[in-house]
Amino acid sequence: MTAFWGEVIGTMLLIVFGAGVCAGVNLKKSLSHQSGWIVIAFGWGLGVAMAAYAVGNISGAHLNPALTLGLAFVGDFPWEQVPAYICGQMLGAFLGAVLIFLHYLPHWKETDDQGAKLGVFSTGPAIPNTFANLFSETFGTFILVLSILTIGANKFTEGLNPLIVGFLIVAIGLSLGGTTGYAINPARDLGPRIAHFVLPIPGKGGSNWRYAWVPVFGPILGGSFAGVFYNAVFKGHMTNTFWIVSAAVAVILLGFYIYSKKQAAENSVHL
Repeated sequence: MTAFWGEVIGTMLLIVFGAGVCAGVNLKKSLSHQSGWIVIAFGWGLGVAMAAYAVGNISGAHLNPALTLGLAFVGDFPWEQVPAYICGQMLGAFLGAVLIFLHYLPHWKETDDQGAKLGVFSTGPAIPNTFANLFSETFGTFILVLSILTIGANKFTEGLNPLIVGFLIVAIGLSLGGTTGYAINPARDLGPRIAHFVLPIPGKGGSNWRYAWVPVFGPILGGSFAGVFYNAVFKGHMTNTFWIVSAAVAVILLGFYIYSKKQAAENSVHL
């Protein structure tokens, strides 16, 4: 199996477990209906671990464009392979979402809540705020990628690394996930969101494309910054790339902060 297909299958497995636990919790007449956030966090975390075990020796089990970019910025992954990996991750995420649609087929029309259906496939903010939502996804992904890089610098009993990363996902979900649903992965959100858009889900409603850029752009910022930050701070390789990426992230977040403040002021005037 090639690395491309490793990323396809690995990301597909990730979404089968992750979207699967969301479906079980969100959809009516599921036996795990309303079992809660802790169940979702552990479902995603163990899903990441199982997917990494499946394809780690084939592709390295990136399963996330933000991690692929972070590794490329560190210098541990060749830039020329980045597009193929991201395409494989997107395809795998879409296929995983289709499988979950089929697995829970009778449950869609039993569930009236359109938001609950969309929540099986993609994330959304608890409180819509452009800057805060973007910062949450950027920061959460920064913690994810930086933690994976530091985990990789430690020696564990052979085969234990994927399980440690799985518990990292649980920790991020429990500590940081309550704001935006912690996409922290552009493929995890966009691939299933596209599936939601095209699949014949009864009474599904819209796919919230207005928000869809946040869980794509935020993780790209966070993962890229984590890579250059790790190089500069942990490895002592201070380069121009670090300053360029740091400045770009700071300017982008500052711009959206100003935009959000302006938007809030305009809304208060209209009220």
